[in-house]
Amino acid sequence: MSDASTPSPRAPLPEGTIPVGIGLFLAGISAYAFFKVGQEALGKEHFKPIVALWFTTFALVPGVFMPVEQELGRALAHRRALGEGGAPVVKRVTVLTVILTVVLLTAIAVASPWLTSDMFEGYGIVTIAMMIAFLTYGPFHIGRGIASGHGRFAAYGSVMGIDGVVRIVACTVLWQTGVESVGPYAIAVVGAPLVAVLLVGAKGQLKTQPGPEATFAEVTPNLGWLLLGSVMGAALVNAGPLGVSILANSGEAAKVTAFGNGVLLSRIPLFLFQAVQASLLPRLARLAAKGDLKEFTEGFVLLLKVVAGVAILGVVGSWAIGPNVLDIMYDGGLDRRTLTLLALASGVYMLALSIAQGVIALHGHRWVAIGWLSSMASFVVVTAYSSNDLYLRVELGLVAGSLCGLAVFSYALRTLMAQGVTPDAELFIEGILDSPLED
Repeated sequence: MSDASTPSPRAPLPEGTIPVGIGLFLAGISAYAFFKVGQEALGKEHFKPIVALWFTTFALVPGVFMPVEQELGRALAHRRALGEGGAPVVKRVTVLTVILTVVLLTAIAVASPWLTSDMFEGYGIVTIAMMIAFLTYGPFHIGRGIASGHGRFAAYGSVMGIDGVVRIVACTVLWQTGVESVGPYAIAVVGAPLVAVLLVGAKGQLKTQPGPEATFAEVTPNLGWLLLGSVMGAALVNAGPLGVSILANSGEAAKVTAFGNGVLLSRIPLFLFQAVQASLLPRLARLAAKGDLKEFTEGFVLLLKVVAGVAILGVVGSWAIGPNVLDIMYDGGLDRRTLTLLALASGVYMLALSIAQGVIALHGHRWVAIGWLSSMASFVVVTAYSSNDLYLRVELGLVAGSLCGLAVFSYALRTLMAQGVTPDAELFIEGILDSPLED
């Protein structure tokens, strides 16, 4: 696929929002389907190690590799605007990704006895699968960075969609052939992204051209703050099931799976959230490109109002029909209070994330890192001391963590705007496309 033309100041949003939206939709739907099929095949109790693997992987992988993808995309887009090839940039980022992967694999190896016994119910194969995840998701995020940096958003959406589709197809085949062992399902979780990258790459959609040599400085100007913020943001959005898994006793495996189901259900409004972003992003990006802080502020306030409406809809819907929907999708297991508090935490998180994207557009990467770090600290403290109830303490921790992030980002946004910082269209688009919302 040929590169999309360089966006003009009047229309900075690259062509391809619809393919990206389709990829996000397929990835999201596949997550719900995977949990349904996996529990049909293994049962709620034996699916618990897969739940722990799922949320641990997506608490760590996007947090570590998303900033790498983001900086790769930014550097490639900059070179593309100058008419320079990006192959040296990809080589530098690949080296950086390998270094990060080695560090993470070493940490997992050190922690493997605890992970296997306490998180994964004694299944060493699940710990191995977690290590494989870092070997497959590294190339996955590099591929997405290449696609976004070259304006190949159809390829970007394809990588995301194929990843989800391959996973659910593999899981369904295992189920229909009578496989009842945890290991193959764990491998299905972590093997799909590599298949997606290989399929899209085979079509030549991830190629880069030779160009001037690249330095690490070219791809790491904001990487430190981005890594800290991304890891903490991804950790918070996946912290609920992990907290329940750590706190649950050996006889409560089914409760861990049920809570994971509830967390997935609470994320349904995120589909609407992404649709809202897709519809309002072009106008906001144009205003950012113009450097008009007043009009950008007005447009951003509109975005926040709509997101708040989606969040309220999610909370009310969870209270009104959440238990019924959960019964239909995953045979229940949670009460109305739990589903409502999970929806509230998810809704506040969406608002916090939206404001964080505005802070990034105003060059506030440090504030975003501080905000998400404070959020995770709040989650840990509230979960540890608020209650003895397994579910309630984690629910309150999620709400508190999201509220903390919302407060920090709101303060940062007001501060930066008061200082007259000019919004950056490129940073705003990156903040939208590289948010820690992956399932």
